[in-house]
Amino acid sequence: MSSTSATSSTSGSAISSLGVGSGLDLSTLLTNLKSAEQLKLTPITDQQSAVNTQLSAYGVLQGALASFQSAATALGTASLYSSTTTSSSNTSVLSTSANNTAVAGSYAVNVSQLAQSQTLVANGITDSTGQQLGSATIQIQFGTTTTSGGTTTFTPGSAAAASININGTNNTLSGIRDAINAANAGVTASIVNDGSSTPYHLVLTSNTTGAASSMSVSVSSNGSGDPTTISNLLTYNPGGTTAMTQNIAAQDAKLSINGLAITSASNSVQGAAQGVTLNLATTGTSTVNVASNTSAMATGVQSFVTAYNTLQSTAAQLSAYDPSTKTAGALLGDSTLRVIENQLRNVINTPQTATGATGLTNLTQIGISFNADGSMSLDSSKLNAALTTNRTGVAQLFSGTDGKSGYGNQLSSAAAGFVSPTGALTTATNGVNATLKSLATQYTNVSAQIDAAVAQYQTEFQNLDTLMAQLNSTKTYLTQQFSSSTSTSG
Repeated sequence: MSSTSATSSTSGSAISSLGVGSGLDLSTLLTNLKSAEQLKLTPITDQQSAVNTQLSAYGVLQGALASFQSAATALGTASLYSSTTTSSSNTSVLSTSANNTAVAGSYAVNVSQLAQSQTLVANGITDSTGQQLGSATIQIQFGTTTTSGGTTTFTPGSAAAASININGTNNTLSGIRDAINAANAGVTASIVNDGSSTPYHLVLTSNTTGAASSMSVSVSSNGSGDPTTISNLLTYNPGGTTAMTQNIAAQDAKLSINGLAITSASNSVQGAAQGVTLNLATTGTSTVNVASNTSAMATGVQSFVTAYNTLQSTAAQLSAYDPSTKTAGALLGDSTLRVIENQLRNVINTPQTATGATGLTNLTQIGISFNADGSMSLDSSKLNAALTTNRTGVAQLFSGTDGKSGYGNQLSSAAAGFVSPTGALTTATNGVNATLKSLATQYTNVSAQIDAAVAQYQTEFQNLDTLMAQLNSTKTYLTQQFSSSTSTSG
């Protein structure tokens, strides 16, 4: 009975930590077993690292391809070869700009008159905010004012007159100003204080320059009050009653280009010289020169060469092998990289079809040569000579006769194809991402297996602790009994 009682007491006691019951270093043993189990994850993490390096390499390659495609696209754009530069010999008289339709040449410009907007000023009143001026309908019409034989005639334009209603809510001078501006009538109304006894004058300025932007202002009854005061202030009929005073007349700009007379409603004269805009500042003379912008073309070719060399060096670095360190590039032997390099090389090595006597067929004709390492070199002198003497041939070489072919467009299309949804680089990248996803699943599964194994080890060690504690308790009891029996017998 005593033996049974001792065993039960031991089995009922809790083991607070591994090794307490057995006296063995079970915690260290469990840690070592866990570390050994986790070595199963190393091949997976090593593979993940390698695949991530490959994915990063594809990203670097894609960036270099994008820069190359952008440079090739620019060279394939037909408008690059028709771009021009303009200059004015007298920028105080006029400045210039041009589009790609401008024709190289020199233009003698004589500006005799600038375009200007008409300004009308009303008689002054004593109070701009408190003086009630009655009610009326104000109509503002634009047109052309001409004087012939002492007779002034106003010819309305095609646009309808703007009507502004003045009543008890807006019949002060300030109210009339605000109502005109709110009506978007094509004029700007303002109030000027001249410091006299009747200082406040309403000023109307046309928003548009040119003789056809003359104003006619009429005032009529709107049925809600007396229009007389407003009529006596604002009426302006170029061929009749003119209560307002014209301070500045509407007029066109007048100039001559190589002796040919030109008129313009605006001081920004467009199309008088093909593709050229003349921005007039004052009267006077200036010589305008238009020249082909070969500098922009040369810059485009240089950018293309630089982008190609960057792509080449990037590919070389990604596929290199260092025998001294036995280190391989992330894309050494990569089939996708080989496809990209081979397709671009095939395009470059295929001559273009020459068109006409000025047609060019290959890059060496404009100063681009290839080095032993596959990179390009550019002879700037040869390129500039080609652009100066045969700009059409250079344009066809890169842009084709249709603006859709040539080396620029062909290489741009090839580069775009690599990163299209079904392109070689996109397909390879998708494959790498799929591998990473699979490895992540493997890692999760193996981690779960390791956790289960470690948990099993821990359970077995806890059982061992409990059993050893029970055995030690029994041993202690029996030892005590034997000692007691021996003592009694003695």
